[in-house]
Parts: sequence; structure tokens; C-alpha cells
Amino acid sequence: YQRDPMLKRDGFEDILEERRNSSDLKYALRCYAPVLYKGVTPCKANMLKNIVLQSDQLHYVINQVSQESGEAPDIIQEEASVILEEMAHRLQISTVRFFAFALSKAFKTLFQHVCVNEEGIQRLQQAIQEHPVVLLPSHRSYMDFLLMSYILYTYDLALPVIAAGMDFMGMKFVGEMLRMSGAFFIRRSFGGDKLYWAVFSEYVKTMLRNGFAPIEFFLEGTRSRTCKSLTPKLGLLNIVIEPFFKGEVFDVNLVPVSISYERILEESLYARELLGVPKPKESTSGLLKARRILSEDYGSIHVYFGQPVSVRSLAQGKVNRSTYNLFPRHIPRKPMEETQSFVNDTAYRIVRLQEDNMVLKPWVLMASLLLQNLEGLELSVLTEQTVWLRGLALSYAAFLDWPDHAPTAKVVSSSLALHRGLACVSGGRVSLVVGEPLGPVTPEEALFNRAVSVLSCASYRNQVLHVFLRPAMLAVAMHTAASSKKNEVYNCFSFLWDMFSNDFILCPGDIDFEEACYLLVKTGAVQMPQQDIVMTDIGQPTLSFFNGLLEPFLQGYQVVCRYLCEEASEGLTEKQYIPAVRSFAVKLILAGAFTSLSEMF
Repeated sequence: YQRDPMLKRDGFEDILEERRNSSDLKYALRCYAPVLYKGVTPCKANMLKNIVLQSDQLHYVINQVSQESGEAPDIIQEEASVILEEMAHRLQISTVRFFAFALSKAFKTLFQHVCVNEEGIQRLQQAIQEHPVVLLPSHRSYMDFLLMSYILYTYDLALPVIAAGMDFMGMKFVGEMLRMSGAFFIRRSFGGDKLYWAVFSEYVKTMLRNGFAPIEFFLEGTRSRTCKSLTPKLGLLNIVIEPFFKGEVFDVNLVPVSISYERILEESLYARELLGVPKPKESTSGLLKARRILSEDYGSIHVYFGQPVSVRSLAQGKVNRSTYNLFPRHIPRKPMEETQSFVNDTAYRIVRLQEDNMVLKPWVLMASLLLQNLEGLELSVLTEQTVWLRGLALSYAAFLDWPDHAPTAKVVSSSLALHRGLACVSGGRVSLVVGEPLGPVTPEEALFNRAVSVLSCASYRNQVLHVFLRPAMLAVAMHTAASSKKNEVYNCFSFLWDMFSNDFILCPGDIDFEEACYLLVKTGAVQMPQQDIVMTDIGQPTLSFFNGLLEPFLQGYQVVCRYLCEEASEGLTEKQYIPAVRSFAVKLILAGAFTSLSEMF
């Protein structure tokens, strides 16, 4: 994957505009008749279950499990039926209409705008009719899958069948309502449960092969608490691509969807979870308590439906599908190495496409600057630097939503007003807001409150990282390398690449290094005479900002290394490791081992 420097993107339409001017009840009860894949008729839930339970692949696994366990095939078949009953969706249009009505009310209260690229919707409509479709949205909020279904209902498109975690099923009434609006429930991990995997994979493949509905899941596997892209999980992607490899479908269309929130509903919740506060259990009572968010303003949402990616086109010359003809289709087989490599590359490509079409608001630039100046900035300086950073982001093809014709001072002040829980202006100076304690607090408690503020702000800075990451890595490599020789800078860059490969979405080979060089040369920050990479006279502000951008991540690794060298004991489990490193970091900060808190977060 290589980013197109001349990237062209669609415009947006606000779907809430019509909702504000017409009846929500009429909207919910309107005629809904989506066109499906090759005109197939929708499949009833019981019919779908019967197809799955009678499939050759499931029968093969049932016989296998029966032989291994010594139990009769009929008993294993009954187990499979129970698993499927627990898992399967039961789409009911009456529930969909209820959600359409309720979400219209909620969205109009919570958000100023919900903007969708209608050209992307038209492409999706076409894709659904031609080949099975898999929707792959980014995942930053619980709101994502509700929002996706709401948009598709609005545009009269087939509602997706959505992979959801088992924890949602435990919510009284709400879990069943989600099931009746298209959710199917899966365990977070299957372990070595052959039967569960067989039922699950056959259920998904049956829907895909027959084109009964678009399938939707989150490649990252879970919500990103840091708001930067997570390393993709490959299990479900393997399942939806396999029917193409086996020749059961001509093609599969993968549709990346980028969902960008101007203000994240869970911002302070995420910060607390990252600091070790247990995640609240999904429950109906918890949902009712969360009603207080309806009095808040969460700005705008932008949803960008990307170009459908043809698996057939991607696989051309990379995967030899003829090897799949050597075995009966119903016998499950571990994917070959070239197949695994292809699925992995495809997953990373999709996440990069999601990143490219994430819409960035002015606040993400302001948050990036404030985190490098925790003592605060004069409002005039913040405004001036935000304009400078805007120019840099645009030159790197960032998808920036900056209000047209609005004075910069107004853009900055309205961003600060929306995010007043995170930053405030006092005496002409902007600084982060730290929650005021109700009584005396320990140094650890004071640090925790400060950390919540910094991490909440960092979740916005992280949204712009994909734009600046590669040039920032090159800036750090130039700062670290012993000389300006290109090969020595490259060696430092490669070390950083290896270190950050689980933190960020990076491409194998030299693509990232070449892109970084191109971007820094393009903006005049560096020159590359012969075999050297050197900073220009005007490059210092850019390189300094980039070094500061990655400093918290480098410091994080340094703390972990110090902990492992100085305090880690033998037999340390993963469960013990994270709280132990957190306690060690707190000890270092309180002892004054870091010059600023941002170095830790």
C-alpha cells in the first residue's frame, strides 16, 4: 500500500438536516425496500440456521469432534444447534424502525451534524448488487455500529449483519433488540473449541455466499481506547475471504469505512480505563445512567464510505487458488503461508485506507500543540501555531475539516468551547483542565487526575498521528543517528520501525522510509544532497514538533525497559505486568525522573 499524494475525496451531506425539518415517526415508518445481491430474497432466520446446520463442513467437524470425544454425533449436533441459537441474529423490521425513531431523537440532541459522503453510498449500493459485501468500519466508540445501521436505513440500503461481542448479549432487553436489528453474538476468544469455530465460520460464510446481507465487523477487534488505529485481527477476515479462494463466489467487496468524531462520547472513560480503572460492564442500567450525556454537545460526526476493494483484484498474481481444488471444499484446512500473508497485507491496506479518510477537526491540531506545552500557551501563540500546523497537515494530504471563510480566531475559540472539559482560557493563556478534588488528595491521586486530563487530550492528538507518523519517525532517526549519512539515518529509522510496528500501522519494506523522505523534502524541512539527509535552515520548527510528537511513545518504551531491568521478577504474568509497570511509572514521575508528564503519556 502506498498513499496517493494527489488523493481526491468526496464531499459530504448532513443527514440530520432533513431529520430536523421533518417527522421522525414518518421517517421510521416509511417504505423500506433495499435491493439485495443479485436480487436474492431476504432469508428468514430459521431457514438460515437450517442451511448452516445441514452444511457438509459442519457435519465433517461434528463427526471429527464425536470421534475425538467419544460422544454420539447427535449430541454434538445438538450442541452445535445450541451454539447457533445463542449466536444468530433475528432481524425484525419493527425493531429496526424503533431504533430509527429513537436514534433520530438521540442524534439530533447529541450532534450538530452527521455528515456522509453520498458518492460512497452510491458506490456501496452498486457493490451490494454485484458481489457479496463486507463493511469494515473504524472503531472508536460504541456508537459506531448503531450509526452504520442508521445510515444504511436512511439511504434504503440493505442492513448489515454485525459481529458483536457476547458482553452485549447480557444486557436485558437491549441485547435482544440488538439481535433483532442485525447483531450476531460471538465469544471474544474461542480457544481450541473446534465446534464453536465451525459453527461460527459456517454461519458467516453462509450469509456471504448467498448474499443475504452485507457483513459488518471491526478489523481492530475492539474499540481503540487511544483513538489511534490498532493492529488488525485476522480471524474474521480469513473467514470472509475463504469462499473466494475456494471458488464459491466470484469476488468479495471489502468496503473500508472511516468514522470520525469531533468529540468522543467515551473520552474520560477511555482515559480511566487506560489508567487501570475497570471497564464498566455492559448493562441496561448502565445505558440508562448514561442518559446524562444527552445534555452535552458532541459536535459533528463524519462517516466516509471508501472505494470498495475487490479481493479478486488484490489476489491477482499473489495467491494460487488452484491449490484449493486439490481438497474437498467442506474439509477445514489451515490457511497456507501465502494466503496468511495475503490476508495480513489486505488487513493493513484496509486500515490504512480507513486512516486516509478520517476527517480531522482543528482541535486535533490544537491538542497536539498543547501536549507539547503542558505549562500552557498564550492564546495568540496557540492560534498562530495551529495555522502553521494546518498548513503542514494539508501539505501531507490530511483530510482536514476547517470551516470555510471563518476567521482563525473564531475557529480556535469554537474548538475550545466544544472541548471546554479538556482545555480552558484564563488570562489569555490556554492550558489543560485538571479535575478539582473535593478534599485533600495524595500525590498519587493528584497525578491520576492530571493523567486523566493528559490522556483525554492525547486521544485527540493520536487521531492525527497517521498523517505525521512517517516524517516524525525520520525526524527522530535524524536526531538519533550519529551522522547525516542516509544509510545511518535509515538504520535508526528501521530500528524505530521495528519498535513501533505493534503501535502503528506500518508497511513492510522501504515504503515508509521513502514516503517520510518525500514528505520532509516536499515541505522544505530537509534536503538530500547525494547520500546525506540534512535539515534545512527553515526545517527546525517542523523537526522539533515531530520529535515532540513521538517523545511520549519513546519514553513509554524506556520506562518498560527500565522496569524489566530493575524490578521485574521471574514468572511475571501479563495480568501482573501492566499494573506493575503503571506503579513503577508513577514512582518515577513522583520522584521527578521525568521533566514533564507528557513524556509518560
